[in-house]
Amino acid sequence: MDTLSPPESSLQMHDLEEKLRLLKDRLLLIGKSLVEEKEKNIRELQEIKRDIIILKEDHFRMRELLQRIAEQLMTLARKEELAILQRQLNLFRKT
Repeated sequence: MDTLSPPESSLQMHDLEEKLRLLKDRLLLIGKSLVEEKEKNIRELQEIKRDIIILKEDHFRMRELLQRIAEQLMTLARKEELAILQRQLNLFRKT
């Protein structure tokens, strides 16, 4: 049976403690990186949500504007039709 002498077992214990400390440090760094990445993603999502809200508002305003333009075009067409009828009426009156 192999038994380690006290200095060897102490050295192995120290090596294991060092490996454990390094693993713990790595785990903390990974955790910190994950938290930072999550916070970055949350900020980006909030920015995307704000952009979507702005785009929706712009889209709504554009639809309203196009609707008003379409209504005005319909009115203008009627005015032109009336002008044509007026000219025809004037022609009939002259004859």
